[in-house]
Amino acid sequence: MKMVDVGGKEKTGRVAVATARLRMLPATLERILQGKVEKGDVLAAARLAGVMAAKRTPDIVPLCHPIALSGVEVQLQPLEDALEIRVTVRTVDRTGVEMEALTAACASALTVYDMCKSVDRGMVMETVQLEHKSGGRSGTWDREGSPGKKSGSQVRRKAARPAGR
Repeated sequence: MKMVDVGGKEKTGRVAVATARLRMLPATLERILQGKVEKGDVLAAARLAGVMAAKRTPDIVPLCHPIALSGVEVQLQPLEDALEIRVTVRTVDRTGVEMEALTAACASALTVYDMCKSVDRGMVMETVQLEHKSGGRSGTWDREGSPGKKSGSQVRRKAARPAGR
């Protein structure tokens, strides 16, 4: 096991978007939206947890590089029986921010669970996934069917890696 040496790579702008879905009873979602959860403002706490988790990712994921984040945005979208969490992380560095975005999405979902478990222990965190990444040698990758993306192949790449790598 080793941490990959990224010292020879150029610093470039990089972006990653990850999502998570926390399924819950509609009544639980209604309490969240009405601000009637005993622990307080669930959506604000989930946003803050996501930002904090993105910043601390190397402390959680053993071989993840500490990198300077230039921005973290956490959006929470209520659905019929779920809360959709969408995290966008940006940096100008030598390695990508996919792990930071995924970690942030998970921490946001866990925070909602923690704050609402007294009313709905049956909540399910599901569909944690990378939606988009851009920057670096491997270029841009988008998940098929992501909002704002054309349907097509599972992976769309630009700037393919040199042959033999």
